[in-house]
Amino acid sequence: MDVDMDEKLMAQSLLLAAAKHDVNAVKNLLKNTSANVQDAETGSTPLHAAVAACGPHEVDFESGKVKATGKGGPRNVESTNVSAAEEAAADEVVRLLFENGAIWNDLDRNDETPGCIAVRIGLKSVYQQIVEAGVRAELLLDKLDGIQGMDEDVEEDEGTDEAITTEPADVDANGEQTQARTIQHEQTAHTEAVPATANAAINEPPEDYIDHWDSNNDFLRSSLRFTDTQLLDSSSNAVMMDWETDIMAKHAQGLLPRPGLRAMNVGHGMGIVDTEIQKLGPAEHHIIEAHPAVIESMRSKGWFEKPGVFIHQGRWQDVVPKLVEKGIVLDAIYYDTFAEDYKALRDFFQEAVIGLMDPKGLFGFYNGLGADRQVCYDVYTKVGPAR
Repeated sequence: MDVDMDEKLMAQSLLLAAAKHDVNAVKNLLKNTSANVQDAETGSTPLHAAVAACGPHEVDFESGKVKATGKGGPRNVESTNVSAAEEAAADEVVRLLFENGAIWNDLDRNDETPGCIAVRIGLKSVYQQIVEAGVRAELLLDKLDGIQGMDEDVEEDEGTDEAITTEPADVDANGEQTQARTIQHEQTAHTEAVPATANAAINEPPEDYIDHWDSNNDFLRSSLRFTDTQLLDSSSNAVMMDWETDIMAKHAQGLLPRPGLRAMNVGHGMGIVDTEIQKLGPAEHHIIEAHPAVIESMRSKGWFEKPGVFIHQGRWQDVVPKLVEKGIVLDAIYYDTFAEDYKALRDFFQEAVIGLMDPKGLFGFYNGLGADRQVCYDVYTKVGPAR
């Protein structure tokens, strides 16, 4: 038997052993097989197999394939009454797989993680174990990112003799700091805004479709398209939609309970939340926006001429330190950026909220972390306080 055939047989055997909750077989197979093997047809990992086997499923005992079944297809299986003994057996196999490096959020061909399946079929204990594994993994990755970042900083410091300069604060004729009406930062992108009336039909994604942005800077260099009801990125992903208006109105009302407060919004987009903030009569209204297309849209809609509104062009990472230096104090801060991850949200809270917020002020944000997956939402909810 050749090596490839031997590896395939071992992978199929592990998938089948995990589905049967055969702890001893799984333990022996893991000595020579990765806990993250995936079936070529279904995309299932041993974790998927162990979890799916507790609900309505079909098992091909020759190939080791495990498929969740049920009315309406695998993604619509209703919760089932799993016996305590059956869940305990699955729990033990899942624990063993995690101890051997199983990945908590691998996707199968149905675009489901093991946690997604556990939620559907009501495996509370197994689901909790998956969430805890996700939290551990995310915390570890964060630590590793921090160490890598420190190493890169050291390399940059050693490799350049260029002086680091900062832009001085605006001063008036008497040498006193003043609050500039518009603070502009260098833009490396050039993007053309499409008028709101250009409501082109969206069919299939373009050839260069990007499901998610690996870099916020890449997103800022991309094109945007405004329609009557949406703001779309270059791959026709919705950056903002008008159905969010009620949500944004509630955010604004919660953050500004009375007129005359000092507010800031990070991420203008279609201007929904900023419009709602304006309705509440703020004394100061700061807006941080980095995308050139959105800035151009703001100019055309008169945001730069609104009294009491201060537009800060650039990424918040560059703008916030200058606002802190100027002594800006705020009663309400709202954060809703695009193409940024949890780390950016955490950094914003640590740097911007702490640096700019009045002790009695309020902070709100649009929580899109794991918005379409319960397991991801639960992991990041726990990761937040832990960090």
